[in-house]
Amino acid sequence: MAELVLDSVSQAYARRQIIADLSFTLPEGTIGCLLGPSGCGKTTALRCISGFEAIASGSIRIGGETVSRPGWMLPAEQRRIGMVFQDYALFPHLSVAGNVGFGLHNLSTHARRERVNELLALVGLDTLAQRFPHQLSGGQQQRVALARALAPRPRLILMDEPFSNLDVELRERLSLEVRDILKREATTALIVTHDQHEAFALADWVGVMNEGRIQQWDTPYRLYHEPVNRFVADFVGQGALLTGEVINQHQVEIELGVLNGHIPVQCEPEGCDGCDRHCLVDVLLRPDDIIHDDDSLMLAEVENKAFRGAEFLYTLKLPSGQRALSLVPSHHDHAIGEKIGIKLAVDHVVAFPRD
Repeated sequence: MAELVLDSVSQAYARRQIIADLSFTLPEGTIGCLLGPSGCGKTTALRCISGFEAIASGSIRIGGETVSRPGWMLPAEQRRIGMVFQDYALFPHLSVAGNVGFGLHNLSTHARRERVNELLALVGLDTLAQRFPHQLSGGQQQRVALARALAPRPRLILMDEPFSNLDVELRERLSLEVRDILKREATTALIVTHDQHEAFALADWVGVMNEGRIQQWDTPYRLYHEPVNRFVADFVGQGALLTGEVINQHQVEIELGVLNGHIPVQCEPEGCDGCDRHCLVDVLLRPDDIIHDDDSLMLAEVENKAFRGAEFLYTLKLPSGQRALSLVPSHHDHAIGEKIGIKLAVDHVVAFPRD
């Protein structure tokens, strides 16, 4: 395992820039994720790290060794990187054991067999060693692909949309299994995905990308509760923006009451040291920031609702006409048009300058 560092990396095709000034550090033994919409540059970043694409500026280091810089790159086969592709890329003519042991030709027969058996036990496929890929489910094929990538003990594992071919239920279960496997092997790993649920289930660190740039490299918790800009707030999780009026640098007033905490905005171009009550901002409220409370005198109208099994996601219309979201336990089944009591439970004030 090894630390991965990208330092101001850029890459372009012809005159079209794909990634720009990409910088992040993935600590040794941790799992990272590049998360973003299609076309944001995350797969290109993965190809640059793997050695399949040259870079135009910056540098890429793995375990302290520079593997890419402008005009030079270490060949992909010398980088000691394991790859898990979207379509698994298993060899159809080889058994499960044959696929896992494919890259271990430098070991003796005995050592190769031991390593294959160790990994098959790790991924829970030790009873399927002699089966062929077409005899396996999608989830089993994915675990074979991961075991094959781990077999040579690479410094880094790269995974490109690893669960996109699986159904939702299997995707969620397998992402937790893969995280457990990577942690038991103490492997540094980087995945790319457009699915935030995968990113949050798997990764210790997540970089939200847009138009070739990382908007925020942070823990999943901070991405959700402390997004640095509107794009991250919009892309990660659900929420609604309510108009707020800054009282001072530690308080902002919205329709539902006064929120306390650091107001992380620049209200005016020259800075917010002189903020007063005339400074308007947009305040992000997540569905878990608004709690249903039958005893509350603060009322909101149920405008829409989505049943999610254990809970409803209510769209609430406030007296001013603004809208907010609230997650409510599903035994509180209210009709559209009904007014219900609500209260605030905001731990993090997230505010942005008005557009």
